Amino acid sequence: MDSETLPEECHAIVIFGATGDLARRMLWPSLYALHCDGLLPPDFRLIGTASSAWTDESFAERVKKAILESANSKMYEDAAFASFVQRLRYVAVDAKDPEGMAPIRAALGDSSERGVIFYLSTAPQLFGPICRALGASGLANGHSRVVIEKPIGSDIASAHATNDAIASAFDESRVFRIDHYLGKEAVQNLLALRFANAIFEPLWNSNTIEQVQITIAETVGIEGRWAYYDTAGALRDMVQSHLLQLLCLVAMEPPAGFSPSAVRNEKVKVLWSLRPIVGADVGQQTVTGQYASGFADGKAVPGYKEEQGANTTSDTETFVALRVGIDNWRWAGVPFYLRTGKRMQRRSSEIMIQFKSPPYNIFSGIGAALAPNMLLIKLQPEEMITLTLMNKQPGVHEMRLGEVALNLSLGDAFFKGRRRIAYERMLLDVLRGNPALFVRRDEVDAAWQWIDGIEDGWKSTGQKPKPYGAGSWGPSAAIGLPERYGHSWHE
Repeated sequence: MDSETLPEECHAIVIFGATGDLARRMLWPSLYALHCDGLLPPDFRLIGTASSAWTDESFAERVKKAILESANSKMYEDAAFASFVQRLRYVAVDAKDPEGMAPIRAALGDSSERGVIFYLSTAPQLFGPICRALGASGLANGHSRVVIEKPIGSDIASAHATNDAIASAFDESRVFRIDHYLGKEAVQNLLALRFANAIFEPLWNSNTIEQVQITIAETVGIEGRWAYYDTAGALRDMVQSHLLQLLCLVAMEPPAGFSPSAVRNEKVKVLWSLRPIVGADVGQQTVTGQYASGFADGKAVPGYKEEQGANTTSDTETFVALRVGIDNWRWAGVPFYLRTGKRMQRRSSEIMIQFKSPPYNIFSGIGAALAPNMLLIKLQPEEMITLTLMNKQPGVHEMRLGEVALNLSLGDAFFKGRRRIAYERMLLDVLRGNPALFVRRDEVDAAWQWIDGIEDGWKSTGQKPKPYGAGSWGPSAAIGLPERYGHSWHE
């Protein structure tokens, strides 16, 4: 076992917010799959907590319904679920009150010598109070671990306050800040692609790469999350976490090894190297938008200000496009274009790496043009790696060139059975005590410091989001962002 992992085995997980949306869609189906695959310790217990009163039986029915409605529904069997339920308990608690933790202590029994995982699947404002309550109640002992969902704070000051509250109960080595994007197979495969293949790493720099684009596009709207989303927006909700994490994996230097510290050290160096986008720079380097009514997935949908519970004067952005510079030797002069939005034309998460054109075209005399090579890493909805090369078109005519895509479908190559939910891998890493794919505190600080500069620039210059029709690729100004520099979005 790696010296940086936590050796002792945990015997239980306590999920705060056990009846919430995340627990229903991801956590219970993932834990059920791990149970069916024999990856949970034999005596591992599952304790759900929330403020509402439920019996163990009624709560088990909710968990069953969650599994049947999930991507793991085909795994459901009555016998398997009956054994899963033997692990399951539910207790109602006041999560902010140290005295309110007594039901959890009773459900856990004697946990003084064995680890407990506390998973905070709650509103972000409860992270600090819950951790302080766990510390004051004695439940956060030296064997415990805590899993924190994003977002951690809404700026660097609130992130510091939240992380201080977490640190009052848990040592940093036992804090697992989760970004489920890092659990996706295609994202982890990015590390293998770069560092396990000699053909790519010598080319992975400004000498041969023209530009990098990272896109996370969603066709859904806010899905009833107005109260949260309107206080966050696309920059805080998506760029600060998912997009910056993907950027770090693309841009990081080769780590000394695959140990947690080595990987995370290189990631945070990328964040420290991000060129600030502040003041008047936001007008040239950023575009924001807010979706209006239109058509998505073939049906009419309302605009952001027409959603249920909406504030009709809201200026919260649902789309962000950024031109980002990384000021270090490897990436000096290479633009990184980041883009994310809701109610976009199609659902897509991808990383596009465009290489520079050959320095001289020997085929120009016969009218053949050369397109730059491109490496496309698709994360969802399908997981695929495509390398586009120039190739001679078959035939007896003069030399004619065309682009040919070499495709590696991860599904065809590896996934003979079911595809795992990303949370399965992340939960298993928490159980194993391996923090390599989780976000360290200094990463959170560095990301927020950079994001705060953009937010302050928007406020100081009065930049407001531009409207865009649902089902489009964002406001028209976003098209012009890369075009000013001779580039265009990959769509």
